[in-house]
Amino acid sequence: MAFAPAVQDLIDALGRLPGVGPKSAQRIAFHLLKADVEESTRLAAAIVAAKERIGFCEVCFNLSEQPRCGICSDERRDAHVVCVVEEPRDVVAIERTREFRGRYHVLQGAIDHLQGVGPEHLRIRELLARVGAEGITEVIICTNPNLEGEATALYLTRTLEAPGLVVSRIANGLPVGGDLEYADELTLGRALEGRRVVGGTGRSEPADPTAAG
Repeated sequence: MAFAPAVQDLIDALGRLPGVGPKSAQRIAFHLLKADVEESTRLAAAIVAAKERIGFCEVCFNLSEQPRCGICSDERRDAHVVCVVEEPRDVVAIERTREFRGRYHVLQGAIDHLQGVGPEHLRIRELLARVGAEGITEVIICTNPNLEGEATALYLTRTLEAPGLVVSRIANGLPVGGDLEYADELTLGRALEGRRVVGGTGRSEPADPTAAG
């Protein structure tokens, strides 16, 4: 039995969302169709409003309603230490640890040659420009501990070179193949504190955790 065209269109649209398979798409679609009009309208309005109001910070490329996000606009943050992450959700994960008081740079992805994503598709050029223009002294590479994240970290380590710049990588402790957004605050906080120097002018040893505080 085939679904009505409008229902099938809804299922197909939901199925294109990351992590939503065909069965999940059907369950969500049926839930929305059974919900009252007010609930469905509220969801649709929230999606439209987010698309209209949310963009990317002109400095770090985090999600923001303003040209500059709240973190980049906060003068209390250490502008000389920048944590590089893959996605805006990773900023939220690190902020939950309360261990980092620097600023961020969101790559908006990771190197994945199988999917046709190379360094030129990420915000790496903008990161290099920030290092030269903002007097950054340490770049903490906080990409995910999976194949794509490690490839991105390796590329950044080889690319980031500037006088006085230290490039560090978060320490082991996160499960290989995992995502930052699923790590608990304690594990992620310890990984950030125990980051190791991997490039720049420093030696291959743990970085000073007080540099981010």
